[in-house]
Amino acid sequence: MSITKSSFSCKRDNLTIKGMQYLPENHFNTAKFPAVIICHGFTGNYSDMEDWCADFARIGYAAFCFSFCGGSALTTQEEFLSEGNSIDMTLSSEIEDLLCVKRYVQELSYIDSKHLILVGGSQGGLVAALTAARCGNEIEKLILFFPAFCIPDHARKGCLATASYDPNLVPDYIDCHTTILGKAYHEEAAALDPFLEVSKYTGPVLLLHGLNDNIVHYSYAVRAKNAYRQGQCHLQLIRDMGHYFCDHQHDSAFSSIRQFLEERKEILTIRIIITRSEGAIIDDILTDKIYFTGYCESDFFQGCICKEGCDTRIHYPDNMQIRAEYTLNGLDSAGETCSIHIVNQWKDDEWRPVIQTNSKALNHLNHADLTATLEYGAGGPTVRIFH
Repeated sequence: MSITKSSFSCKRDNLTIKGMQYLPENHFNTAKFPAVIICHGFTGNYSDMEDWCADFARIGYAAFCFSFCGGSALTTQEEFLSEGNSIDMTLSSEIEDLLCVKRYVQELSYIDSKHLILVGGSQGGLVAALTAARCGNEIEKLILFFPAFCIPDHARKGCLATASYDPNLVPDYIDCHTTILGKAYHEEAAALDPFLEVSKYTGPVLLLHGLNDNIVHYSYAVRAKNAYRQGQCHLQLIRDMGHYFCDHQHDSAFSSIRQFLEERKEILTIRIIITRSEGAIIDDILTDKIYFTGYCESDFFQGCICKEGCDTRIHYPDNMQIRAEYTLNGLDSAGETCSIHIVNQWKDDEWRPVIQTNSKALNHLNHADLTATLEYGAGGPTVRIFH
């Protein structure tokens, strides 16, 4: 789907907030769009989130990203900056910025204000979570990328960002190298219990966090999940990912986001371990076979791949046919021994698995409408199957 891009601005306390909006190509000839507002991280700006906006617009959402007032790096180009000084920026000021953008978006004639989603990464994730808690059912869903729930702990330790200072003798200006914070940022953050605050939001939450994140440890994401009600927050821990998404991680993460938006539930999480591979050319057509073992961990099933699975890839001149087949043996959610046979094929630009199982507890999965995502990592991907 083609998209259109244009700038927008709104005012918060006489400060101009600048951003970009991405709309599906037919935005003048259709019903109102659901909307997504995306928040950048510490010292970032709206350009950091434009790829995500484009992704959402391609699947039918109006997507908005913006720069927080005083929240960008000191060296940021003027075109990307909203007004405001970094020493006046706090978590509260960023919440007010986001609320201002939310009101602006809700008043647009082509926006369905009943379907508003907040998205945020790092500090922007924390701000989005805190804002959603204030807005109640105005926010339909919440999506968080490695949210910086560590900020209050870092303030209490005197190590905000790259700064180092005595938390008992906080300076008026905190030098974080790429920006300078005011004392008010520290004081507010140090007094905050983010897990208590964000728990006030009652809508669905998707939380994506890398297991190799050395800025925000993934244990903060686990605590955040536990702060929400049981079953409310889906936490997806991603192998080999730090405090950012590389290209293939971005793609697989957005695939998971689409499942979340379509209200599909992750039912099986399968860690694939590649054992060997072979290739052959028959009638000028290359066929690759990748063999693997692995295991599954989920609330519905625990078990291992029986013998070796095989991923067959046939390279035709104009496309590639991919088909993975394997069998899991283990215990279902009722504690009964069972097997699950899976055939996963790439069709119409998505993974479409078919399951056959002898489990009574999982009988509803036999030939059900299923989708899957692949998260590539060292040694083999993680396959997530959704229903």
